[in-house]
Amino acid sequence: MNNFILFSIMGLFSLFSSKSNSQVTEIKTPVTSIYDIDINALEGDSLDLSAFKGKKLLIVNVASKCGFTPQYKDLQDLHELYGDKLVIIGVPCNQFLGQEPGDAEKIATFCERNYGVTFQITEKVDVKGSNQHPLYTWLTDKSKNGSNDSNVKWNFQKYIISENGELEAIFGSKVNPMSEEIQAFFK
Repeated sequence: MNNFILFSIMGLFSLFSSKSNSQVTEIKTPVTSIYDIDINALEGDSLDLSAFKGKKLLIVNVASKCGFTPQYKDLQDLHELYGDKLVIIGVPCNQFLGQEPGDAEKIATFCERNYGVTFQITEKVDVKGSNQHPLYTWLTDKSKNGSNDSNVKWNFQKYIISENGELEAIFGSKVNPMSEEIQAFFK
């Protein structure tokens, strides 16, 4: 009986050890598609991210009382310049010194009145922490986006997503949306 077990184990060992590395399949954790994430528009309706397949996405956490708030104008200019191949999604967040205290109506009024914003604005969400919205979990977690881990450090951090839904680049708050660095992705 013991010899049978020993030969069985040796047989299994030789079976597995005879395979070359090229025959071994590496199993990777599946990457979640950004197009499967649910988020609401500022008006409350569901925003279907899959409707933007084939276009680049620029996702930016925004706030109305931040030193970077004037970037709303630059985001609008970028939207007008590349709107045929780019979708800008502003995501209001109040996690950085309470710089987005308004409700949906106040945010919409502020954006329209001060910057003439016509690009997409979502509901106000958390971009970090225990209540982080799934969109930002995807943007900041390599196991979800397949590209990079990151942390949202401040308002107006920018994420560029390819036409195929892949994370392409991350830019900090200080990088202006109209910079050559960012525009290079849309030319």
